Amino acid sequence: MASTGSVATMVIEPDYVELRDAVSRVCQDFPGPYWQELDAKSEYPTEFVNAMTKHGFLSALIPEEYGGSGMPLRAAGVILEVIHETGCSAGACHAQMYTMGTVLRHGSDEQKNKYLPRIATGELRLQAFGVSEPTTGSDTTQLQTRAERKGDVYVVNGQKIWTSRALHSDLMLLLARTTPKDQVKKRTEGISTFLIDIRDARDRGLDIRPIDTMINHHTTEVHFDNFEIPADSLVGEEGKGFRYILDGMNAERILLSSEALGNARYFIRKAVAYAKERVVFGRPIGQNQGIQLPIAKAYAETEAAELMARKAAAMFAAGLNCGAEANMAHLLSAEAAWNAAEACFETFGGFAFAREYDIERKWRECRLSRTAPISPNLVLTYIGQHVLGLPRSY
Repeated sequence: MASTGSVATMVIEPDYVELRDAVSRVCQDFPGPYWQELDAKSEYPTEFVNAMTKHGFLSALIPEEYGGSGMPLRAAGVILEVIHETGCSAGACHAQMYTMGTVLRHGSDEQKNKYLPRIATGELRLQAFGVSEPTTGSDTTQLQTRAERKGDVYVVNGQKIWTSRALHSDLMLLLARTTPKDQVKKRTEGISTFLIDIRDARDRGLDIRPIDTMINHHTTEVHFDNFEIPADSLVGEEGKGFRYILDGMNAERILLSSEALGNARYFIRKAVAYAKERVVFGRPIGQNQGIQLPIAKAYAETEAAELMARKAAAMFAAGLNCGAEANMAHLLSAEAAWNAAEACFETFGGFAFAREYDIERKWRECRLSRTAPISPNLVLTYIGQHVLGLPRSY
């Protein structure tokens, strides 16, 4: 608590200061030109992912007994926030963090002992999350990929889309229906979660095809054609996978909120610095309210969004129901990042289009956060129904 005259002011300092510094130092080895070159060639940031793994950042949520750091979700969020605040991108490796919750909370001891230590060391990568399908969109309960039990194996048939990093992952967390929809009482029943090994599986009924997108996230579509997986690939109980995935979805929204906050702070910093040094009509452009006010508003929105993200992470750590808070954190952080990106783009003017400034690259990233993993309208309908008690709209 610090005071100025008779007015007391509480200052909330950045948390995990040492962790922030450590992540920032590693990110300094991967400046803008590194990402620009990868972007131009649509290549995977292998060196960056290896560096994050080597320093233990990607195993932050894995308990110490399995070789990880055993940190809370908030610490993992800080890692992602700093990565994006420095101008780097965690899109190539962030899935490993939010898929951990499903394995840790619901996986068997055998699965944890078999996979987690090797994921912590980087021997294995868990980067692929097979959920979305071409015909179901956000209505996950209507997914059509089937996993049918036949003796000691499940036979998987179906298709997943927007499965990022599948070509650069050893393992995949897969959601598939094990009981037909017409045989369950609730649409959330009969869906199961599997942790599958996709190495050398492309000759056994698994086909992975890249999707060319505006962002270098190595997005793919995955086809399963009588693809056999061991029965012990099942995570938890059969038919309860949708509930298991919800745990991971809350974690995903909170972690991606941190990425958006990092992007917002990146844009604000860049915009402020440029607005101070860029002189037009004999004065710095930051003196003009048309430039100054949007940046200031983006800063205010970012600070507010951070408070919601911290609240959601604290509730998650306490084991409380944080669905509303996780969704609101993502909504507010994504909007703050987008508005900061727009303010920065306007500040740089024509130079924002030049790839060497990195503005357009990060701007494209921010647009993604307003669509994935959930759209603003779906968040608002969730709040309307589950928080405000309004009639279900879908």
